[in-house]
Amino acid sequence: MRFLASFLALLLLAVCLLLFAASDSVPLVVRDETISPGAIAQARQIFEANDPRRLHRGEARQIAIPAALIDEGVNYLASRSLHGRGALIMSEGAAEVRLTLHLIDRPMPRYVNLRASIREAKGEPEGEPGIASAYIGRVPIPAAWVAFALASAVRAAGYGREWKLARGAINRLAINSASQTFVVNYAWEPALLEQARAIALQPDDLASIQAAQSALAAILDHHATGARVALTSVLKALLTVPGDPVREQRRAALLVLATYLAEQNLATIIPEARQWPRPRPVRLMLLNRYDSAQHFAISAALAAWAGEPLADAIGLYKELDDARHGSGFSFADLAADRAGTRFGNLVAQDAEVLIRSLENNVADTDLAPSLKGLPEYLSEREFQRKFGGPGDPAYQQVAAEIERRLAALPLYR
Repeated sequence: MRFLASFLALLLLAVCLLLFAASDSVPLVVRDETISPGAIAQARQIFEANDPRRLHRGEARQIAIPAALIDEGVNYLASRSLHGRGALIMSEGAAEVRLTLHLIDRPMPRYVNLRASIREAKGEPEGEPGIASAYIGRVPIPAAWVAFALASAVRAAGYGREWKLARGAINRLAINSASQTFVVNYAWEPALLEQARAIALQPDDLASIQAAQSALAAILDHHATGARVALTSVLKALLTVPGDPVREQRRAALLVLATYLAEQNLATIIPEARQWPRPRPVRLMLLNRYDSAQHFAISAALAAWAGEPLADAIGLYKELDDARHGSGFSFADLAADRAGTRFGNLVAQDAEVLIRSLENNVADTDLAPSLKGLPEYLSEREFQRKFGGPGDPAYQQVAAEIERRLAALPLYR
C-alpha cells in the first residue's frame, strides 16, 4: 500500500510538471463569461422544434445546431465547471474546441491551453464525433489518449449510463461549414429525459424542493385566494425555514417560488410533485407590482441554479421578445431581473450579507431598486429608435443607471 501511494503521488507530480512545462504565458481563449440573448433565442427554437415531451421512442429526427450556440455553451461550461474559458472554432469540414485554464498568477501568469480538433462521425456505429488531433500548448497529445480520458472522466463522474444512451441515440453527426451548423441525426430515447432529470435533480434536491413546496403552501394558506401579499414576507419566511444544508434549502425555495410566480405546475419538471401540496393562488407583489415580483423571483432562481450570466441573458432575451410580440421592452422589468439575479447569486454563494439581512425585517427597497423614470412599454421600433440595442450608448446609459441603483442597496454592495 505504501508503494502504491508513493507511485500515485509521483504520477500526480509528473502530471503537474507536464502541465506546467506545457503551459503558456498567454491565454488561448480570452472572452467574458456572458451569454447572448441570441443564444437563448436559438436554444428556445431548437427545444420547441424538438420538444421531448412530444416525441415517441425511436422517432427519427434531424437537428441543425448553430456553431455559435455551441461556442457559447462551451464557454459557459468551461466558466462554470473549470473556472476557465472555452470556445468552438469551425473551419472547412472540421471544428476545434479550445479551453484555457488559469494555472497560477505568481511569479508570472501561466495558462494551460487545450485544443482538440473534431471530425465527423460518418459510419461509426456509436454515432460519436471523433477527435482527430489534440494539443496541450504546443505539445501534441495522441487523440486516443484524449478520447480515453474523456470517457474515463464521464464514468468517474457517474454518468457512464447517460453517456452510453446519448451515444446510442445519435446516428450521425455532420459538420456543415457552409451553414456554420452541426447537423445531428438521432432516434429519440425517452430514457434520456429521465436521466437528464436525475442528473439535474439529485435525491437530496428533491427532498429540499418538496420541503420548500410544503412550506410555501403553509405560508400562503393564511391568506385569502387572490389576496395581494408582499413578496418580501413570503421570501423571508421561505429562506428561514429550517433545513440542512441551508444553502440547498434556500436554492430549492427560490425554485419553488419562481415556478409558482411563473404560474407553472412544478409537476411538469418533477412528476412526484403531483402528490405535493398546491399553494393557494395569491398575487405576490414587489414594489407594488406583480410583474416585478415575477421577474425578481424567476431571475433569482436562474442565478442560484444556473449562474448569473444565464439569468441575465434570459432576462434580456425576454424583454427583446416582448418588444417584438408582447407588452413592449421594459427597463423596469430589466431592473427587477438584475436585482433577482444579484439576490440569487448571494443565495448560491451562501453570502454572509444575505444571512445578516434575513435576521432583520426585509423591505421591498432592500431587494430591488427604485423603478422611477425607467422607460417601459417600448415597441420594437420605438426601442430601436431611442436606444438602438444592448451594445449602443443610449442603452448602456440606462443599464448603467440600473447598476448604479443596485450598487446603492446595502445588500448588493
